[in-house]
Amino acid sequence: MENKINTVKSNVIDKLDLPRDVVLDLPKIAITGNNEIIIENHKGIIIFDERQVKINTRVGLVNIYGEGLEILFLGGSTISLKGKFRSVVYEEVE
Repeated sequence: MENKINTVKSNVIDKLDLPRDVVLDLPKIAITGNNEIIIENHKGIIIFDERQVKINTRVGLVNIYGEGLEILFLGGSTISLKGKFRSVVYEEVE
């Protein structure tokens, strides 16, 4: 049933040319080089230390690995991180 609702929402979004991430509450991830990441529409931080950050989103977990990771900004549903990033891995939750 939920899949059918998402299909209808997706069709309406396409017809009305609405921003998909906002309407469907999808994460928006902006990576600048290898030292800054901004994630919007997140659902909370699961793990945080200087080598790994795991963030919950509606579509699964986002794992960020690197060195010297720091939170620059945390407010509402937006988080900004800095550090030396090595990889970003998406982990789908069923």
